[in-house]
Amino acid sequence: MTGALERCADRLLAFCALVAFAPVFAVVALAILVEDGRPIFFRQTRIGRHGRPFLLWKFRSMRNGLAGTAITAGGDPRITRVGAMIRRYKLDEFPQFWNVLRGDLRLVGPRPEVARYVDLTDPTWRSVLSVTPGITDLATLVFRNEEEQLGGVEDPESYYRLVILPAKLALNLEYLERRTIWTDVKLLFLTARFSLFPRGFEPAMIRRHVLVER
Repeated sequence: MTGALERCADRLLAFCALVAFAPVFAVVALAILVEDGRPIFFRQTRIGRHGRPFLLWKFRSMRNGLAGTAITAGGDPRITRVGAMIRRYKLDEFPQFWNVLRGDLRLVGPRPEVARYVDLTDPTWRSVLSVTPGITDLATLVFRNEEEQLGGVEDPESYYRLVILPAKLALNLEYLERRTIWTDVKLLFLTARFSLFPRGFEPAMIRRHVLVER
């Protein structure tokens, strides 16, 4: 029953966010359209709970017709000027409130990955995918500046697969073991805080606030 109530609360909050931020969505959509034309939205297949694929929605932040890897590093030439701004403040993620309404995501949960990075035979992955993914989670917040980190390595995709992704999965499991409604609320607050005001962000502080000061 508690799970059902939490899902209903997530959907209600997502609906309120879509309504409240509709003017922001309109401005972002117009800026994308003026700079680089259509489409306004970017959709990508991600792996959800129990390995079920679904379409994740974002505002498009990259130019049309340019090939590249699934990993985005700092300084990626595919990113538009508008795209750089909305990625900095995480505005490109806002359409995912629609995914919450659909039941694909929750507000808080492990971030869903593209299929190429998911190994359903791995017990770690099976544990992470035993819950519904979310818009934000501890790993996402701790690695908020992931693109900058990837921009400083020779092979961003290999570094992501071998270094960053295992660290994220470990944080996913650690958080799931300690998760409470209060830690979810703190994660939502901290995500909003550092999306709007990125200065002063410290990964160690995030871990301390979420995992220790419960």
